[in-house]
Amino acid sequence: MTFRIPLSSPDITQAEIDAVTAVLRTPHLSLGPELLAFESALAAYHDVPHAVAVSSGTAGLHLALTTLGIGEGDEVIVPSFTFVAVANAVLQVRATPVFAEIDPVTLNLSPEAVERAITPRTRALLVVHTFGVPAQMDALTAIARRHNLLLIEDACEAIGAEFDGRRAGSFGHLAVFGFYPNKQLTTGEGGAVLARDPAHAARLRSLRNQGRLPSGNWLDHAELGYNYRLSDLACALGRVQLSRIEEMLAMRQAAASRYASLLREIPGLELPPLGLPDRTISWFVYVVRLPEYTDRDQIQSELARRGIATGRYFAPIHLQPAWLAQPSACASELPVTESIARRTLALPFFNRITNTQQYEIATELEDLIRCAK
Repeated sequence: MTFRIPLSSPDITQAEIDAVTAVLRTPHLSLGPELLAFESALAAYHDVPHAVAVSSGTAGLHLALTTLGIGEGDEVIVPSFTFVAVANAVLQVRATPVFAEIDPVTLNLSPEAVERAITPRTRALLVVHTFGVPAQMDALTAIARRHNLLLIEDACEAIGAEFDGRRAGSFGHLAVFGFYPNKQLTTGEGGAVLARDPAHAARLRSLRNQGRLPSGNWLDHAELGYNYRLSDLACALGRVQLSRIEEMLAMRQAAASRYASLLREIPGLELPPLGLPDRTISWFVYVVRLPEYTDRDQIQSELARRGIATGRYFAPIHLQPAWLAQPSACASELPVTESIARRTLALPFFNRITNTQQYEIATELEDLIRCAK
């Protein structure tokens, strides 16, 4: 279906087009200078020694877990209110995802719930910065240290977000970013893993390139690896996008503020917080919670009929058809996650969304909610 107002739209300028076109005039379409430049810029932006660009955020999650040696018999604590790739990656390394409850305000893992979920088999916390809102990293870092757990940040939705003055992605042993076209920064498809330990970075680089070592022959493979490389075309796009990141984040903050003003008088509608203590939000999406008495599917269908795209962010992983047979999913009791997920609706949100578009969205949504009462 084609929408007059899309759910998301990448912000590509002539500078990005010129950078990608320049790569096409070189012999270095992969593993070339743009890869190194993009990785260096990402590492510097996050004040972390190493960044390893990969083909997607999902690939980054898989490589992060593999690099840290997480595997069969291990448990990894994850939220269920997130994109399914988080739990899929844990299963891909034959570990067990253990779903923990979320905080009802930030929609991130609740530190108290994480404490309750820890068992003798727990090896790692996989903390997601949901919708660009940083998780409670002081408490979660303390829990990881106290229980000698590995800490992985999924910052795929949170580039530029900060907790207590530190950027999301700078707290964990490894941190994963995603650069799909709906993200704040895009490389088309792509992602990256940040690392502090040079040994972790070296293994990430080897694993993404079929298990090769930097000094090895192209046909010599030190271990089982994957083709998770990111092309220089994508890296050139990402490098220019990163140079514009503060401008783009400011545009998204302005759009979130406009929504807050336009939607605040709609009865029963719950809006995301514009700010939280100790946090700087990086606005990935704008997700509202519909009143209890409304039928979300009906509202979504009617908005679509009027040309407005929306998204059901997120359907809990443990309730997905593919997960109903998983023992860890069946054992989960997550009333907060399930209650919130039934009411969430992502509204159109992107850098260059106009005042007129947002006004129309707010007007149509208010009309549907008032009619449903």
